[in-house]
Amino acid sequence: MKTIPLSAVINQEDDVYVSLCTELDIASQGSTIEESLSNLKEAVEGFFEVASPDEIKRRLKKPSLFTHIEVTCA
Repeated sequence: MKTIPLSAVINQEDDVYVSLCTELDIASQGSTIEESLSNLKEAVEGFFEVASPDEIKRRLKKPSLFTHIEVTCA
């Protein structure tokens, strides 16, 4: 089996953590960061198990790049 690197963005929303794989637009959640990431991995792996090659090609975007910016606010 091959592995591919994908991005995961995690946001805390109230008492849960929501994780998003930006390249496939697949999201999951969990009560901890680790659980959220584990659930996301499971969801993405499930997608690859059932999706057709055409659907994978259509949904798979280029890797996301993340950085920080500083802005001035009033």
